[in-house]
Amino acid sequence: MNTDNQNPKSKSIEPEKRDKRRINNKLYNKELANLQIELVRLQEWIKHKGLKVVVLFEGRDAAGKGGVIKRISQSLNPRVCKVVALGTPTDREKTQWYFQRYVPHLPAAGEMILFDRSWYNRAGVEHVMDFCTEHQYREFMRTCPEFERMLIRSGIVLIKYWFSVSDEEQERRFQSRIDDPTKRWKLSPMDLESREKWLEYSKAKDEMFKYTDTKQAPWFVVPADNKKIARLNCISHLLSAIDYKEVGYDKIELPPRKMDKGYIRPPFTDQTFVPEKY
Repeated sequence: MNTDNQNPKSKSIEPEKRDKRRINNKLYNKELANLQIELVRLQEWIKHKGLKVVVLFEGRDAAGKGGVIKRISQSLNPRVCKVVALGTPTDREKTQWYFQRYVPHLPAAGEMILFDRSWYNRAGVEHVMDFCTEHQYREFMRTCPEFERMLIRSGIVLIKYWFSVSDEEQERRFQSRIDDPTKRWKLSPMDLESREKWLEYSKAKDEMFKYTDTKQAPWFVVPADNKKIARLNCISHLLSAIDYKEVGYDKIELPPRKMDKGYIRPPFTDQTFVPEKY
């Protein structure tokens, strides 16, 4: 159900106004619940029509990509909506055609793949941290638009999101990860080094957009200083990007359980139970 056909680039909010926006938990939870119901309807439409959907989530460290991916996927069938977050390439993968390690994760009919970072690693962290040569970087910039046009011509729906976060908000989130034992694993040495290279990452992002923000596969920027608003806006846009309809289903009725009077279950004492500490 495409409920928002407006051009997302037509709605821009000044950075200083974004910082002041707030949303209370009650409204956030209500809106998120409604959007997740629509995501289930979108999922059923993808299955019904055999669509192949790829959604890329990029942005600075701690920009909120993982949070929105979690809210999208948590109410969906993991066999339909799959999250791909690749680690560091192996020595063998480093010798492959650059896009090769991503191709096996592309969707078959009836699937939606959410990439938590993607082939754009080469235009960002690999370039800034000198993990690739200048020739490899320039070759990526030249071939990436061609690669994405190939995906689109093959029938894949490609949607690309860039999560934009301010310097001050990123620092606050990094400090929160340091202070919280359940989030400390999210802060890698690479994240810390990215703080020192803020300007270099800004330049890399601008250069990346210059080459890859194409008419066929545009970038959609998500202002993400407020995580909750960013999640709602991103999910709402994702729903608007695919023209879907509700798929009807037959009424479900639970069948009666058949009883076998001759069957005797083994005693519970033969089983090992988890200790009840709570």
